[in-house]
Amino acid sequence: MMLVLLIIFMITAPLMSHRIRVDLPKADPGIKIDEKIEPLDLAIKEDGSMYLNDNPVNEAELKAQFAVAAVKTPQPELQIRADKNIEYKTIWGILSDAKSAGMVHVGFMTTGKSGEGR
Repeated sequence: MMLVLLIIFMITAPLMSHRIRVDLPKADPGIKIDEKIEPLDLAIKEDGSMYLNDNPVNEAELKAQFAVAAVKTPQPELQIRADKNIEYKTIWGILSDAKSAGMVHVGFMTTGKSGEGR
């Protein structure tokens, strides 16, 4: 039985190729693959103060930076480093602001087992 099925597949496989030839366009996204995109590093301290790429920012400035980064191609990743004692509603508000600005790449930074930041 298996031999019969194998022979049937061997005969029909060449017939499954496309008979109509079409010249397909080449993909060219306009960006260099080896181009390094610097992420946005957002640090949130226990007292609620925020630092974007080591510069202090308030909520309005942060929203403006999100809007600028969201229109870049390719879009940089937002990496959030928040103190472990920060309330979740603070993080939720930042995520909501990033999403409303159009940011799609978000990552959370944690410490490894050895205690060093990742």
